[in-house]
Amino acid sequence: MNRLITLPHLAAGTDLAFLALRLGVGAFLVWGVWDNITSAEHMATFVAFLRQFGFPMPELLAPFDVWLQFAIGVLFVLGLATRWAGLACALNFVVAIVMVDHLQGWRGSFGSQCLVLIGLVLATHGPGRFSVDRMLERR
Repeated sequence: MNRLITLPHLAAGTDLAFLALRLGVGAFLVWGVWDNITSAEHMATFVAFLRQFGFPMPELLAPFDVWLQFAIGVLFVLGLATRWAGLACALNFVVAIVMVDHLQGWRGSFGSQCLVLIGLVLATHGPGRFSVDRMLERR
């Protein structure tokens, strides 16, 4: 009866679940900033957004944040430096919640909250077996 409640056999899929998580979140992060990377107009809009919410030096912070999110996304997809990328992801979206998303309430900040938690999970658990990190660990 305990096995029916706890479903221990599902643990066999842990590495595939971490791969799916990394691929999905990584692709989302890359997709989410791609317009800012490829369009000066979109980047200018993001600079204005940061200025509106009182971020310091938005002309420097906007491209930094865009490229940081892009790098985190790529690192998640590859499973490379995953723990560092997870920490950076969590910190980045804590800042987003504190500076902007908290104004939208629980529901409005839920996406950023999820990215904080996913970052923490990847930082503490690592990328799983199907990753560059795992290949590096074996050497």
